[in-house]
Amino acid sequence: MSKSVVLSSQILSRPWARYAFALLATAMAVLARFALNPVLGDYLPYITFFPVVAFSAWYCGVIPSILVTISSLMAAQYWFIPPTHSFRILNTEQLAGIVAFSLVSLVIVAMGEAMRRNAEVLREAQGELEERVQERTAQLDTANQSLRELTARLLQLQDDERRRIARELHDSVGQLLAGLTMNLSAVGADIERLIKTANMVTDSAALVHEINKEVRTISHLLHPPLLDEAGLASALRWYIEGFAERSKIKVDLEFPEDFGRLSRELETAIFRTVQECLTNIHRHAESPIAKIRITRTSSDVRVQVADGGKGISPEKQEEMATIGTPGVGIRGMRERLRQLGGTLDINSTGKGTVVVARLPILSNSATAAA
Repeated sequence: MSKSVVLSSQILSRPWARYAFALLATAMAVLARFALNPVLGDYLPYITFFPVVAFSAWYCGVIPSILVTISSLMAAQYWFIPPTHSFRILNTEQLAGIVAFSLVSLVIVAMGEAMRRNAEVLREAQGELEERVQERTAQLDTANQSLRELTARLLQLQDDERRRIARELHDSVGQLLAGLTMNLSAVGADIERLIKTANMVTDSAALVHEINKEVRTISHLLHPPLLDEAGLASALRWYIEGFAERSKIKVDLEFPEDFGRLSRELETAIFRTVQECLTNIHRHAESPIAKIRITRTSSDVRVQVADGGKGISPEKQEEMATIGTPGVGIRGMRERLRQLGGTLDINSTGKGTVVVARLPILSNSATAAA
């Protein structure tokens, strides 16, 4: 129906086209009646003209339809109603046929005009609705863009704050604890004769040493200085060694020797992705092993983290795929990678989970760390 409305609008928009189509349709009706004349004779002289009137009423408008009705009457009277080649009316039966055809044609014209106008109103309403949908879509795209920019800014602020806290812990608390350790060591040397007190001082010094170790560990976990100073390879090996010792999970790292350096944003994103994956394996997977494989091409970096745990249940995978509400850690990883043009894929069965992250490096090659 929408195609008919469009065709009607196109015809009505050109006055000459309305009359041309109407006359052409009338001529075709006359030819069709001539073709049927050997069969029908003077019986049903108007049979081929009713479709023409309906066509004109729908597509050509009121005036062309009336013109078609008059032309059809004249053509039928002249060629198909005895006496042929004459407009003379012989009897009341012919007059009744003319009146009936005229009345039926007027009804068809009125109905066609009403339907055409209703269809035009519907088309205009549909156009307005499509414009509103486009406006709402543009507003939604703008809101989504603002949300992505805000998320990127929050992630950047988070990394900056971690870096600041790590530096403060190292520069302030770490130095104070080192001085306290030296003072306690001196006190322990002076009171060696007091065995009990010396033991207490020794225990205190050991506690201070453990506190200092924990503070340094927390500082490095917040933002490992090796990531900025020695690069991604050293930072990952340091983190994996500590993680394996704390969690008792065997971690295998496959890292190319000629990997080189990347920009600070890319190295931070890769490190955080590996960190989050290992944390999830420790908390949820119940896997004794984890395998990390990092590869690099001229255009991108691929990070794969796999485990041999219980995997993610089908219900949870369906919830993550349809509702789109993964955990905070997965959401943070995905958003961080998306800000850098990367992707995150999670494949899980009953025998483990494989997380694959891809990051492009073409746009970041100019900012690679020297």
